[in-house]
Amino acid sequence: MTSLSPALKQATPVVVDHALGSWIYGTDGRDYLDFTTGIGVTSTGHCHPKVVAAAREQVGKIIHAQYTTVMHTPLLELTEKLGEVLPSGLDSVFYATSGSEAVEASIRLARMATGRPNIVVFQGGFHGRTVAAASMTTAGTRFSAGFAPLMAGVHMSAFPYAYRYGWDEDAAVAFALQELDYLLQTRTAPNDTAAFLIEPALGDGGYLPTPPAFMEGLRERADTHGIQLIFDEVQAGVGRTGRFWGHQYSSATPDILITAKGIASGFPISAIAASTETMSKAWPGSQGGTYGGNAVAAAAGVATLGVVEEEGLVENSRIRGEQLQGGLEAIQGRFPVIGDVRGRGLMQGIEFTGEDGTPDGATAAAVQQATVDQGLLTLTCGPAGNVIRLIPALVVTAEEISMGLERFEAAVGAVVGGVPATAASTA
Repeated sequence: MTSLSPALKQATPVVVDHALGSWIYGTDGRDYLDFTTGIGVTSTGHCHPKVVAAAREQVGKIIHAQYTTVMHTPLLELTEKLGEVLPSGLDSVFYATSGSEAVEASIRLARMATGRPNIVVFQGGFHGRTVAAASMTTAGTRFSAGFAPLMAGVHMSAFPYAYRYGWDEDAAVAFALQELDYLLQTRTAPNDTAAFLIEPALGDGGYLPTPPAFMEGLRERADTHGIQLIFDEVQAGVGRTGRFWGHQYSSATPDILITAKGIASGFPISAIAASTETMSKAWPGSQGGTYGGNAVAAAAGVATLGVVEEEGLVENSRIRGEQLQGGLEAIQGRFPVIGDVRGRGLMQGIEFTGEDGTPDGATAAAVQQATVDQGLLTLTCGPAGNVIRLIPALVVTAEEISMGLERFEAAVGAVVGGVPATAASTA
């Protein structure tokens, strides 16, 4: 009998029957508050009626219209909608299917635009699992081990991970910028460096917001040396951090921006945006793909961006994120095993550490499993697996955040003691 690959490990035992909004309804008869959203994908919640309607209507018109063969209306509409929210100057877009594809397309574009070979990435970044994307991923060896050789021309610099170093943010930023300057002196000369590639908030690397001063330091160096600055907004974009783009907490703007995940509420589509000047330097035939810009996914993307705007979901992400972070900090005060709480908007990380400050992946894993028992779905991340990430849908309500906090605290208490566990299974 055929089965799924044993290398595919489920984070929870849940089998979904159906889902709506912030809730997943399992075949086991239980209701689960979903703080995973398909790893930050179902931005408007599960099966938002406007997204469902748009996809259904498009399926009845045309499903696959390969966009370098024939053009279709949803992609033109999506491009227009993106133009309303993209940073100034990024007026040219092309589409792929996944985040990894978009990352690889962005570095291809940067190399062609500059005529330079090297890419600088930052420790803890996650950019995908395909060969080039994995070559630039430093969130953990599991993403790049076992299929060497990897792509050449990638150099890693320090990320300002203040909690790990035991410093304040300013000291961590100063150190990381100093290390970047040293890298440019010793490993990849500026005139050999095509791009800096960074997430505005690390995803799999530990849910770490990138300090604004670091982003601005990258912009300054990119301008000085003619280096392309690429912001990987695959996970942080589309309102996830309480601003439409994660980089908007700084004054820095990208030369190339990548988006995916939350842009279409679960339909697979990604976009790469740059200036027309930069995009015109791409070689003929270097952009495209069979499934890129799929018509149904594009229609879902148009509906998603409409819902985000009409329902004020970026602002809801900010407000509900403040509520979530405040509640998590209160829980941290009751459980010393929680070493750090950080995040922006509805992208919150809880780092578990031992008494000596070392990563405690075992406790994080146990708590993550215990949240399932409480009717709350969560995920872990970080190189040591010691960070639990909470990623509610942008439509999450104040009541659902309160319920999630109660369930999370009960799960922590069930694992480490101190708070009675009271399992909740229904909304």
